[in-house]
Amino acid sequence: MTPIGVGLVGYGLSGRVFHAPFVQATQGMTMRAIVSSRPENVHERLKDVAVVPSVEALLDQQGIDLVIVASPDHLHADHAIAALEAGKHVLVEKPAATTLSDAQRMADMAETPGRMLTVFQNRRWDADFLTLQRIIKEGLLGEIVHFESHFDRWKPDVGARWKDAREGGSWLDLGPHLVDQALCLFGLPEAVTLDLTTVRAGSPAPDWFHAILRYPGRRVVLQSSKLCADYDLRFAVHGTGGSWIKHGMDLQEPQIVAGAQPGDAQLGVDPIPGIYRPAADIHSHGKVPNERGDYVLFWNALASAIRGEGPNPVPMREALDVMRVLDAGLQSAREGRTVAL
Repeated sequence: MTPIGVGLVGYGLSGRVFHAPFVQATQGMTMRAIVSSRPENVHERLKDVAVVPSVEALLDQQGIDLVIVASPDHLHADHAIAALEAGKHVLVEKPAATTLSDAQRMADMAETPGRMLTVFQNRRWDADFLTLQRIIKEGLLGEIVHFESHFDRWKPDVGARWKDAREGGSWLDLGPHLVDQALCLFGLPEAVTLDLTTVRAGSPAPDWFHAILRYPGRRVVLQSSKLCADYDLRFAVHGTGGSWIKHGMDLQEPQIVAGAQPGDAQLGVDPIPGIYRPAADIHSHGKVPNERGDYVLFWNALASAIRGEGPNPVPMREALDVMRVLDAGLQSAREGRTVAL
């Protein structure tokens, strides 16, 4: 099997935690070069990988089939399009772009045969979300009428990173995860209402959002705050068959930050079960065992897709739908009204 040569643009948290370790662990992939202004940081973990100063230099490297774009959001479109024009497959971090029009430009470029464009929506492979998909498929919740998804934090100190000042704030940072999961479950909503604001003194961008995705007979609430001392609630899902409440975040990110590696026995194991309360007996409740979170599933699917042996794990048409909701949300927040899709 000819290895899939990989080039990585950016070695911040995303490149260091979500990409490089999984490229190394995926059979048939090999990291060939990384764009970074700090080669010493790269070589702490990846001693034999070339470090280059620019995307142009990366694209001049021999043997690169896949380019991972993990640069700041506003550069995603330009970097992805440059790689596509060079004939490479591209994996771009979420959000795919900062505007719907840029995301569409990327999608149009990816129409060329032999080039695949995918988006890193890793939260599809979180333990809690895999568990939720399982119990929905089993019919445990019946017809879902109220769905709440929370991604809260306790970060009272305002950071100085570019991520903390990005236009759109948390809505373009954490929002893509929550929107993508909602669309995986329910498809595109009819309309979006977004309340977006700043709750921390001195924050350069919005750090709180409350979005309502409107479906016939169903409401989907997406909530995030960076000033939430009790931030354990993850999902609250209510349907005609009962309710499922889940506390605790998926642990793969903090586990990898702490030194865990793909393939470790405890990686992705969620020790906090969800609680199910059946509609047939609302005074009773029981614990629901969790699926194991597994980002390796995304990487294996990506490798298969590049070899022509399976589908794109996150097709660009799905990423465009996420961008449509994000874009409509920003319009809703600016204009103070519900925006139809």
